[in-house]
Amino acid sequence: MITSTANQHVKWLRALVESSRHRRRERSFVLEGVRLVTDALAAGAELRLALYAPDQLATTEAGVALLDRLRSLPHCFPATPAAIAAAADTEQPQGIIAAVTWPMLPPRPGLRLVLDEIQDPGNVGTLLRSAAAAGVGCVICAPGTADPFSPKVARAAMGAHFLLPLRLMGWEEIAVELADYTVYAADSAGQQPYYAVDWRQPAALIIGNEAHGLGAAARALAHRLIAIPMIGSIESLNAGVAGSIILFEALRQRTVGQS
Repeated sequence: MITSTANQHVKWLRALVESSRHRRRERSFVLEGVRLVTDALAAGAELRLALYAPDQLATTEAGVALLDRLRSLPHCFPATPAAIAAAADTEQPQGIIAAVTWPMLPPRPGLRLVLDEIQDPGNVGTLLRSAAAAGVGCVICAPGTADPFSPKVARAAMGAHFLLPLRLMGWEEIAVELADYTVYAADSAGQQPYYAVDWRQPAALIIGNEAHGLGAAARALAHRLIAIPMIGSIESLNAGVAGSIILFEALRQRTVGQS
């Protein structure tokens, strides 16, 4: 059993937690908690390393099931709660921390979602989860967006990484990628309501920064600005909420009339 907080596995996991550069170099990211790790394994994630506290996992039915699975897998090591806590991002880990390889799912037909300098990990995770639920064909993270493989984003996305094609691109690459799409950008000054767009056609949606809105590169790429009509004195919505509203309108249009 791993007991030392200076253990090489503990240090490697901690480096993945703390450093986006390390995550990019290793092409791996960290998951914490019984549900996240269980869902990742069910989705076929490539497990690189896991540390688990048997006594903690044994306290719940889901934890026992995961414990049985981990004992049969390579690169999984029992560890003390203190060793796991030293590697973890959360203050009270649930007895399991794991590193998995970045999934590289091929892009699918359908809407493209571009995240433009969205800096709050919770918003990024929310948009990834909504995109997965709405059947988005690919999510593109533009420069300045919070690292989609950070621990906080992984927790907020709740497994969406394993269901959703996800790419990190510069704006020149994004322009090439979206050459055959009509590009819409959400903006409070947009004149066209989001529900008046024909989302059944090849389309891309850009969601901008929480505080400053769309950046110059996003505005230059957008063909049209769209808005969510609102009443009262509220001027804008949380980026995760706004993007989700539009994504599910696109899903509604694409599925209406289907049996």
